[in-house]
Order: sequence, then structure tokens, then C-alpha cells
Amino acid sequence: MARKSEGLGKRHKMIMQFLGQFQTENGYSPSIREIGEAIGVKSTSLVDYYLKQLVKKDYISREQHISRSICIKKPLEAARQVATRVTENISQVRSAIDELFSIPVLGRIVASEPIPMPSSDVSYFDPESSVEIARSLLPTREQAEELFALEVQGDSMIDAMINDGDLVIMKSSNQAENGEMVAVWLDDKDETTLKYFYKEPNRIRLQPANPSMGPIYVENPASLRIMGKVVMVIRKIKSYAA
Repeated sequence: MARKSEGLGKRHKMIMQFLGQFQTENGYSPSIREIGEAIGVKSTSLVDYYLKQLVKKDYISREQHISRSICIKKPLEAARQVATRVTENISQVRSAIDELFSIPVLGRIVASEPIPMPSSDVSYFDPESSVEIARSLLPTREQAEELFALEVQGDSMIDAMINDGDLVIMKSSNQAENGEMVAVWLDDKDETTLKYFYKEPNRIRLQPANPSMGPIYVENPASLRIMGKVVMVIRKIKSYAA
């Protein structure tokens, strides 16, 4: 009796199928981006996550810092069986993929004292950089084209559970209500920051979520541009060497 594939998910199977086909045709392994294109995943970090799982399950081996170093360790027959199952379930896989948002990561946002915004701030990341999020994780069924992601730099929002290196998912907006967390550009100083927004009688208060830091007051509201509101936070997972 044939054994079930040992805990392989649908995307793992798609990767195994593609690895076998690609290596047979070319004599070397594909790049992470080529794997992502083959299985319909734009995020290279997500592809890398699946590859690490396949290494852990002993289906493949790879040199982490060497391009095109993937080797298939399971017998070829096992890969053929995986490919057959993938073909039978391809419509289900595509349906699952359709439930994901692919959100572009545009750059960094400062969560500390505002600092000058470099000219490259919104193009810091690779143009193809993105993060995939299930629709069900978002507070409402947002339109993908209205969302973008920024990497947080600094610790002024730590009491809001936003730390240095986290990603914030933003909804494009040029307006905000009191108490909403926003990404703002201060035109007169050419600075950028992430803070809670409060409109006071004669000024704007940008409030940090860190008791050791004071608010920023903007006396000329016309000099402040709201670029987006935070709808979700993706925490950075720290890895520790064994």
C-alpha cells in the first residue's frame, strides 16, 4: 500500500513537480523567482518558506546562500506520484491562491522621531517585493489595489504591538479620524513617520505609543499629508541560531 506523501501541502507538491521537470529539462535547479512564477506565488519569501519546509521533511537539500543549489533527495517515482496528485487537484490549488492578496512592499516608514525621507524611500525594495495575505485575515474585505505594505523602522509604536522590522499593511487614504494610526509625510521638513492621528483646535497631534516619547505637534496642518491608514500588522519573527 502506497504511503501518503508525508505531510506535503498542495504548494509543496507543485514545487516538487516543477523541480523535477525543470531539472530534467535544464540539468540544473530553478531560481526562487522561477519557482514562484511556476506555482503562482509572487512573494520570494513565501517560496523560500516552502523550500525550507521541504528541506526539513528531507525531500530536497539546498545551500541557503548559493543560487540554484536545490537537489531532489526523494526517489523520482515519488516525485511522479506527487505530480499526479497535483494535476488532479490543480483547480483546488488555484482556487486557494485566488483567496490571497498579493500586497506590494513599497519601502520603510519611521516609527520614532521623524527623520528626513531619502529620495529612494518608496523604492527601497525590489519592485517585485510583496507579501501575501489571506482575505480572511483582514478586518474587512479590502480591495487589493488600495493596499500597500511598509517596513517599520523604530520603536515609538511598541505599545501598539508594532516593533522595529514589522510590516504594516496600509490602506491608501488622504484623510483620517482621531485615534487612527497613519503614515504621514511632513512636507515642510521632508520627513515621514508612523503615529496615531489627532486633530486639535489649532494643530495636529501625532501621538506615539511609547511612554518614553512625547507627541509631535504640527502647527500648520497644510504641511501634513496623510498617505495611508494601518489596517493590519505582520510581526517579524526572530530566528535564533541552533
